[in-house]
Amino acid sequence: MEDQHFLESDWDYCLVLDACRYDVFSEVYDDYLDGTLEKRWSVGSSTPEWAYRTFQDDHDIAYFSGNPFINDLGIPLNELKWGASCDYEWTASDHISDIHDVWKSGWDDDLGTVPPDSLAEAYYDNQDAVERADRTVLHYMQPHAPYLSRGKGQKLKQIQKGIRKQEEAEKGEGDAGGGALSSLGDTIRPKVEDKLDGSELAQKAGLWLELDPADLVKNGTREAALELYEENLRIALESVAELIPELDGTVIVTADHGEAFGEEGVWEHHIETHIPPLMEVPWLEVS
Repeated sequence: MEDQHFLESDWDYCLVLDACRYDVFSEVYDDYLDGTLEKRWSVGSSTPEWAYRTFQDDHDIAYFSGNPFINDLGIPLNELKWGASCDYEWTASDHISDIHDVWKSGWDDDLGTVPPDSLAEAYYDNQDAVERADRTVLHYMQPHAPYLSRGKGQKLKQIQKGIRKQEEAEKGEGDAGGGALSSLGDTIRPKVEDKLDGSELAQKAGLWLELDPADLVKNGTREAALELYEENLRIALESVAELIPELDGTVIVTADHGEAFGEEGVWEHHIETHIPPLMEVPWLEVS
């Protein structure tokens, strides 16, 4: 299997589907897109790791980011107080020339995430930036949870709260010592993870915030989660399929990393957890 070679590959537009597994993508993509599909090995099992290992030099890219880890805030990943949990001294704006924080401008409070159409809207509204840059990336949040068919996503809402708190602290408007951390500390998942000390059950806690209890009882965690995950991917692909005819040049659809549903005891995705469900990503050159 070839490494992802994200920047070394030939493309004009790259559409990144956050947390998109190769196997699920390969089963559904041709309902929406035509092209040549490859399986590639990512450089990271989470967005911070992928970004840190991918963007090391100076890159002339118009980057429309639905993911708050890749942002124009100028704060290194290892200093983020809302969930990066890494020691990477890496700042997106130091390496990517033009970042558009769609995770802010396109946020949907009801869904608790950035819906895919927000990426297309940001792209259309910033054509001057696209024309100036050598290449363009649109980084979608889906199929990453929360699951759009359910709404009220909790996990990313807490990250969004933390971002706002940290921005206030950086501007001297809040308590830099603990505002963001305290806002996260009051949520369910960190309390559960602390009590269970990183066990497999604790890793499932993040999924439980997104799933319907009735589905869990009926189908079990893995089956219920995979069903909603596939649906999230399909929603994203519908939006991607509408946008691609407007893109003039070589278009790639890929992912930063995958998502685990219990394989090797892992749920969701975690930094430096290099197992196939997290590292095997699609690389589709669109016809």
